[in-house]
Amino acid sequence: MYYAKDIETLVGKIIICSDGDAIVGLWMEGQKYFASTLKEAPVYMERPELAAAADWLERYFRGERPAINELKLNPEGSEFRKRVWDCLCRIPYGGTTTYGAIAKELGIRSGQAVGGAVGHNPISIIIPCHRVLGADGSLTGYAGGLEKKRALLELEGAIAAED
Repeated sequence: MYYAKDIETLVGKIIICSDGDAIVGLWMEGQKYFASTLKEAPVYMERPELAAAADWLERYFRGERPAINELKLNPEGSEFRKRVWDCLCRIPYGGTTTYGAIAKELGIRSGQAVGGAVGHNPISIIIPCHRVLGADGSLTGYAGGLEKKRALLELEGAIAAED
C-alpha cells in the first residue's frame, strides 16, 4: 500500500508518496512519468515519513540545506537506475554536473542511458536530478519542466536568476 501527501511549493503542487516506511515518490503536478513507479493508487493519510519529507521540502524551499540522508528513501527502479540516482545524491547543494560526467563516473559510454535514468528519477528534488546539465552547461531534459529546473537551480545559487 502507498500513502500520499500534497504540499504547495515554489514550483507548484508536489505529491509525496511512501510505502509506509520510506519515501518512494515525489512528483511535481504534471511531471513526466508522474507516479510511474507506483503499482496502485496511494491513499491520502498522515504518516510520519510523509510529514518528515514535507518538513524537509519546506526547509529546502526556505533556502536551508537539509541533508538527503535525513530521510529514508526507497526509489523503485533497475539496478542501473539506482546507481545513477546514487550519483545524483552526491551532487552537492548548489553544484551541478553533466550526464557525461555521471556516465564516466559509472564507467559507461552512454550519456543517453544516464539521461534516461535521470529522467525517470521517482523522488525529484530530494534526489537532485535538477542538478544535471547538458555537456555545454545548458538546462536540458527535466521531467518537471525546464522552468522548474531553472527555479530550483536559482534557489540553490547554482545559476544566476533571470531578470
